[in-house]
Amino acid sequence: MMPLPPLPLDRSALERLVDRFYADVRADAALGPLFEAAIGDRWPAHLARMVDFWCTVMLGSRSFRGDVMARHLALPVIEARHYERWLALWTLHTAALFEPAAAARMQGVAAGIARMVRLARRRRGLGEAAPVSASIHPACPSRGARSRRRARPACGA
Repeated sequence: MMPLPPLPLDRSALERLVDRFYADVRADAALGPLFEAAIGDRWPAHLARMVDFWCTVMLGSRSFRGDVMARHLALPVIEARHYERWLALWTLHTAALFEPAAAARMQGVAAGIARMVRLARRRRGLGEAAPVSASIHPACPSRGARSRRRARPACGA
């Protein structure tokens, strides 16, 4: 069977991506329970928000309003395997549906979000298998666990 031609990058295609991706997320042994616990019976609203998010990111629609970081910091546990699996599924779906350049852009945004959420959770000692404990920067023991300064670590790294 020949693969289908790539979809144009528009709202309809992003809706299809979000629907297919989250169907796989929900069916996934590692991700499904995590997402079900966080979303419960609010899947239609979550899917609509995710379409708005990706339309804002990819199309500049400005239809998404919200704090992505706060939502993810509120989750009880996200482990390395969750990030890896989420990104693997995202990569699979974006590559299957879109031109390589558009897929790569979406994959880059997703990887950046995962990286930022993971770093923020580590800094706060949240839900990581081996959270950073004593300092913001692990190679810099001179800083306290919750420095109020947002500047670079005292060690200069």
